[in-house]
Amino acid sequence: MDRSVYVAMTGATQIMRAQDAVSHNLANASTVGFKSQLTAFQSVPVLGDGTPSRINAVAQGIGQNSGQGSPVNTGNPLDISVRGQGFIAVQAPDGSEAYTRAGDLRLTADGGLTDSKGNPVMGGSGPITIPPATDISVGSDGTISTVPQGQSPNAVSQIDRIKLVNPDTAQMTQGSDGLMHMSDGSTAAIDDTVTIASGELEGSNVNPSAELVKMISLSRQYDMQVKSIKTSEDNADSSLKLLQAN
Repeated sequence: MDRSVYVAMTGATQIMRAQDAVSHNLANASTVGFKSQLTAFQSVPVLGDGTPSRINAVAQGIGQNSGQGSPVNTGNPLDISVRGQGFIAVQAPDGSEAYTRAGDLRLTADGGLTDSKGNPVMGGSGPITIPPATDISVGSDGTISTVPQGQSPNAVSQIDRIKLVNPDTAQMTQGSDGLMHMSDGSTAAIDDTVTIASGELEGSNVNPSAELVKMISLSRQYDMQVKSIKTSEDNADSSLKLLQAN
């Protein structure tokens, strides 16, 4: 009885972990460039005295869905989306280089180019700074061009080029800062084949309908585990009554 309660309790706990991942995906269904997190249940034998005849189902993260989200047209020249595979290089809060697909860029008061979270966007030789300008445009290769203040519209100058990379996602991990990092701590090389589109953003690739169906399914599985615990408790009470009768 105790073992059956333990197995059912473990199952309920793991289902709650899987439910957390689903809730996280739903909460980011409208987050720019968000990739849905994937989880799966894996069978792990219960080790201990006796024959290992019992199996626990353990929920484990297996990465993220790398599929591209739907483009959202904004008309803002500082809104960019990566076409196909690839990432935008930014400077993480700890000073290291990290990567994101969220292209809703911003200009700080001193001309620094950052993502929506305030992380500086990396260029050819470090964080990008844009001098005062009357017009800013971003090319498909990440080249930033401006018309300096006080100059004619034809006086276009190239400021820098956004660092675009395309490392193997199997060699990347998502940090607590929400950014992607190289697992070995290295920095990814510039990839000239990565292209971007200006004036649009990549939406989240979360499928809300599929996540809601998964949430309902997990909720039913959780109820089954709770019922199993209750059944074990009822069986224990019945056994105790039989012993008392004797």
